[in-house]
Amino acid sequence: KNLSLLDLCYLSDIYPKALADFLSSSKVITFVGCATQFFFFSLLVTIEGFLLAVMAYDRFMAVCSPLHYPTIMCPSTCIRLVLGSYCAGCFNSIVQTSFTFSLPFCSSNHIDHFFCDVPPLLKLACADTSINNLIMFGISGLIIIGTTLVVLNSYGYITVTILRMRSGTRGHKLLSTCGSHMTAVSLFYGTLFVMYAQPRAMESMEQGKVVSVFYTLVIPMF
Repeated sequence: KNLSLLDLCYLSDIYPKALADFLSSSKVITFVGCATQFFFFSLLVTIEGFLLAVMAYDRFMAVCSPLHYPTIMCPSTCIRLVLGSYCAGCFNSIVQTSFTFSLPFCSSNHIDHFFCDVPPLLKLACADTSINNLIMFGISGLIIIGTTLVVLNSYGYITVTILRMRSGTRGHKLLSTCGSHMTAVSLFYGTLFVMYAQPRAMESMEQGKVVSVFYTLVIPMF
């Protein structure tokens, strides 16, 4: 339910404005509007990253420890894990938004993107952005690598458990259940890593727009 809500909000934060700009000759967004859009984008994408990792851990417990699952993954534990994801999203969003929009933007007012994101905004700043780049790569790298390790570790144990099963039908059912999640996770973390966790990874804004479509539109549709 939380993932569905996040994906709905995710799409609603970016694409109504993007579609309106596509159909209009006037493609304008206010400074406050841009900051608001970026805040919610950063908030939602971070929460989704943590939530996908939590879901992988939940599947790991269900497959590898089915008898202990009701005790370990009780409602209170699930609530804490979801709230932790939301808190992590709030922290990252506040840090990224405050550092990005405290910069002076005096060189140009043309954002070379279809929504307000860090890389195109940093290109407009007329001040040293090395600290901002360091914060973006540092925090994003830690979040992406940390959550990816949780996902890989969880699915590694799930794969080993499935291979040990004597019943082929049960193994096939588990693979089909986890397959869609793994597809979404691979696309989500892969595109985020390319976009935010590598210094100078996205020199071309055109390439950045294509990559952005995957984690802002394709994955929420999945």
